Amino acid sequence: MLKVDIDSNSGFCAGVIRAISKAEDFLGTERNGNGKRLYSLGAIVHNDAELTRLTRMGLVTIDREDIEEMVDASGETLLIRAHGEPPQTYRLAESLGFTVIDCTCPVVLQLQKKILQAYQKQQEDGKGQIIIFGKLGHAEVLGLLGQTDGTAIVVENVAMLEDAIENGTILLDIPTVIFSQTTKSPAEYARLCSRMLEKMAHYNELSVERFQGTGMLTINDTICSQVASRHAKLSKFALEHDIIIFVSGKASSNGKVLCDLCKSLNIRTYHIDSVAEIKREWFRADDKVGVCGATSTPKWLLEDVAGSIKLLNKYVPEWLEIWQQKG
Repeated sequence: MLKVDIDSNSGFCAGVIRAISKAEDFLGTERNGNGKRLYSLGAIVHNDAELTRLTRMGLVTIDREDIEEMVDASGETLLIRAHGEPPQTYRLAESLGFTVIDCTCPVVLQLQKKILQAYQKQQEDGKGQIIIFGKLGHAEVLGLLGQTDGTAIVVENVAMLEDAIENGTILLDIPTVIFSQTTKSPAEYARLCSRMLEKMAHYNELSVERFQGTGMLTINDTICSQVASRHAKLSKFALEHDIIIFVSGKASSNGKVLCDLCKSLNIRTYHIDSVAEIKREWFRADDKVGVCGATSTPKWLLEDVAGSIKLLNKYVPEWLEIWQQKG
């Protein structure tokens, strides 16, 4: 008989909960909406089911091109989602007449300030470079880049770091400060920082230990603590179950990272974004099933998925017997 567990650590992170709560406070309840309209610059959460729910309440998702084409937004309200935005977005919104509800995650906001301070210091010193470990084009990363007037170098992995060093985009003989997007893998970030340290030490003909004393490389721990702890807890969850059903929008950067983590530990990991994607043939009659998700996955969706899987108890034994006879 199938047994189904929901990961208690999965679901919206604090930043997403805060953004959605502010949107709901502005729009009213789903049943008793107040007729107001709220613009969100980008999807407030990378989950189609939750976006549909909020859209019914009056949330209108727009992109950067939409806002740049506007002439006058007086009387309208714009929500800045948890990912944050570069400074020029706020200037543009103000010039158009928007009232802004800033839902930038406090962790992201703190990271933006740290990057801005590092950038300003390098400008004063007249030398230095900033490296951001993150996903190219990701909304949070665009906001971080904006703190440096677009001059920071974004790398997604160690291979990209190596390529950037090889082609001269990243230099090894100037002060360097490294930051990470808040939702990246702590293990991958550690590997990337370690490689940069080795490269700079070797180039400057010093041991790693002696090079660390020069202060030329500064590594900042900027991965969200909630995300970092989720990696460890999710690893344990993936190993404790026969099959993992990972629920998140396919566009979620955090979802991809966490799903890949599950798959590296449990080959029977399946990524879905809705109940409709569940396939009966994935399951065995006596499976212990783990249902988990990203920081953008609502609890109600995890519960819907778990409930649908439990219904398979009516069909899996029969299906398994037919399958075994055919085999």
